[in-house]
Amino acid sequence: MQRVLIIGPCGSGKSTLAREIAPRLGLPLIHMDQLGWRAGWVETEKAELHARLAEAVAGERWLIEGNYGSTLGPRLERADTVIYLDFPIRLCLWRLIRRIVILRGQSRPDMPEGCPERFDAAFFWYVLNWNSGPRLRTEAHIAPHADKVIRLRNPQMLADWRNANRLG
Repeated sequence: MQRVLIIGPCGSGKSTLAREIAPRLGLPLIHMDQLGWRAGWVETEKAELHARLAEAVAGERWLIEGNYGSTLGPRLERADTVIYLDFPIRLCLWRLIRRIVILRGQSRPDMPEGCPERFDAAFFWYVLNWNSGPRLRTEAHIAPHADKVIRLRNPQMLADWRNANRLG
């Protein structure tokens, strides 16, 4: 695993997993949210996002976590391993609520400074509708790369995979 991509619904634990395994694999960690946002919850311009991502994926070794469907193509092409946290949406929503309660008003480590955790109804709606929209697009993107996708459908499968690969 030299170029690893971690994807999945919001709240599935992509950032947490990335922070835990990147050092064990000796890989530089890139959070898509740090590329995609600026302080004050201002979105990065698409051209700048794609330029920053192109620079990141050009490297020989990396771990990139995050979805950003419009950027999946170049990441999938270069990745040698795709970890897909295909967790139930009800679990992801519960984790998001817990995260907001615990971190409200603070910026998470995977976000730029100045993007404090908050409740966002549109974001919850996006997650609530993951299976009927974003999931379908994600599945279409990863289908040609099935040979390098590790699909983990629940936290126990993730724990088993981590133990089997000595990443726990």
